[in-house]
Amino acid sequence: MERKRKSKEMDKLCQRCKRCFTDSSNDASSCRFHPSLFVCRRHDDQKRYYELGPKDPPYAAKFYDCCGAEDPKAPGCVTSAHLSYDD
Repeated sequence: MERKRKSKEMDKLCQRCKRCFTDSSNDASSCRFHPSLFVCRRHDDQKRYYELGPKDPPYAAKFYDCCGAEDPKAPGCVTSAHLSYDD
């Protein structure tokens, strides 16, 4: 009688959200991330005000360039499948 071999899936690290995942758990909404950087500059539209730190100059503003979120720990504004460093 032939035994079926169980192939163990290897954990991969996502380039975008830095979480571990397996191929079988990866779908189109597994990864949540910001496609742009957290920047420190005045927002171009000049319509929103951003909270400044005590050491920030008055013209500086920190936010995600993609969605305007001011908290560096804000959940991502885009969902997608994970992207491993091996891909």
